[in-house]
Amino acid sequence: MTIKLGVIMDPIGSINYKKDSTLAMLLEAQNRGYELFYIEQPDLLVQDNHTYASMRILTVKADPDNWFELSDRQTRPLAELDTILMRKDPPFDMDYIFSTYLLELAEKEGVLVLNRAQSLRDANEKLYTLQFPHCTPPNLISCNKQQLRQFVDQHGDIILKPLDGMGGASIFRVKQDDANINVIIETLTQHGKRLIMAQRYIPEITQGDKRILLIDGDPIPYALARIPAKGETRANLATGGEGVGVELTERDIWVCAQVAPELKEKGLLFVGIDVIGDYLTEINVTSPTCIRELDTFYNLNISAKLFDCIETRLKKSA
Repeated sequence: MTIKLGVIMDPIGSINYKKDSTLAMLLEAQNRGYELFYIEQPDLLVQDNHTYASMRILTVKADPDNWFELSDRQTRPLAELDTILMRKDPPFDMDYIFSTYLLELAEKEGVLVLNRAQSLRDANEKLYTLQFPHCTPPNLISCNKQQLRQFVDQHGDIILKPLDGMGGASIFRVKQDDANINVIIETLTQHGKRLIMAQRYIPEITQGDKRILLIDGDPIPYALARIPAKGETRANLATGGEGVGVELTERDIWVCAQVAPELKEKGLLFVGIDVIGDYLTEINVTSPTCIRELDTFYNLNISAKLFDCIETRLKKSA
């Protein structure tokens, strides 16, 4: 039986062909004979307690100038699909949360949703690391200026970042003698109204912020170490960081082993964790990236491993 796969993503015409992990997944699924159905977040709907989407049949191509074709829209039940990849990029806003509620209904109708809808809501990519305190650097979650000032006084050199950002947006390195510390705190916390995260600065960032991909808790044996550009603290590729392939260290493997059981329990099938030095800094569950880079560096097919896992899940539920 042909597997019907739906993908919820940002507009496919605007993706970066060379780097987009969702496209890598879709190319692998099509190579396996899957039927692909393209959905954007506003296309979802519920009527009489059943979930639907205004979806389009999708064909993808390994062509950097013409990588997709879409049919006309058809409103069809989500229950017609075997599995759905929720690959909408942040912001993780109320529209995203509402979408997860609809996808939770689709799960009850028998659709395998990756990652699991409730777990997408539960696992904030910054705060979820707090479930593993033995893996994280010293940190503080607060919107109180005095508490945040005390944290920088204690550690001397810290990182401040919002809890809902991505791609390095609004991340600040702050030192004890920084003349701008008050305005940075006021801006990030919206004058004491919004929680933010403070982490002790990890000097090993110069060696790379490693993105490690896990499939059903099993790590790919290589990571993409994102090296900050000269004069930059942030290592994100979106801010000019350079991606370098590295083998996982013993410590990396240990960190993966600490988080894997809970990821599996929560149905977080495809996850990207970030490790700097010895420390876990983020757990990315919404739309982890870096498949294309690691596939290129090491002649891998990470998407194939993912779909092997999906097919096993579908067989078990049949």
